[in-house]
Amino acid sequence: MAGHREDDGEYRQEDGFTLIEVDLERIEQLYNTLDPSPFRLRDLDAEAHDYIVGSAREIGPGKPVKLVLHLPAQGPVAVHREAVTDMIHHYFAARAGIARLELHNHMRIGRIALAVGLLFLGGCITLRRVFFVDTASTFDQVMAEGLLICGWVAMWRPLEIMLYDWWPIRRDCRIYDRLAAMPVELRPRQPDDA
Repeated sequence: MAGHREDDGEYRQEDGFTLIEVDLERIEQLYNTLDPSPFRLRDLDAEAHDYIVGSAREIGPGKPVKLVLHLPAQGPVAVHREAVTDMIHHYFAARAGIARLELHNHMRIGRIALAVGLLFLGGCITLRRVFFVDTASTFDQVMAEGLLICGWVAMWRPLEIMLYDWWPIRRDCRIYDRLAAMPVELRPRQPDDA
């Protein structure tokens, strides 16, 4: 299996679509042959998945994409069209569902971490006010500041989860949704394509 691009490294354009092109010697290269599921439910081969998803990321969200699979001209290309299209759409729709579930779980964990962090911060501030109010001792001042710093450090991870960590997961959801709806075309490889 090999990706296919223009000589300048750009993706080809055709009928308003940016093409993600993959050269295959046989259709079985496209999917994980160890997966015992029926063809429609099979996983894509890891290399195929990485290439297709990576290409969609490079192309960007604003451009419609089409997956073009180049197969040997003597193979039964027409026989596989509907099954392959269905399998690819099902695969990426399933990945979008998994990514949404991951995003939901991630945000749930973020809310729990935020609640725990806020409670811990509140506890640190309360302890600081109760035990180290109006103290002149250097040790007491260090302990008071240490409690405050510990409270804010406890907020680091919840804020990171809630503010930043969800972006890549949401991006993956969008990419998978886009790939689940993209047109898929099987083309016989022309002798000059080899």
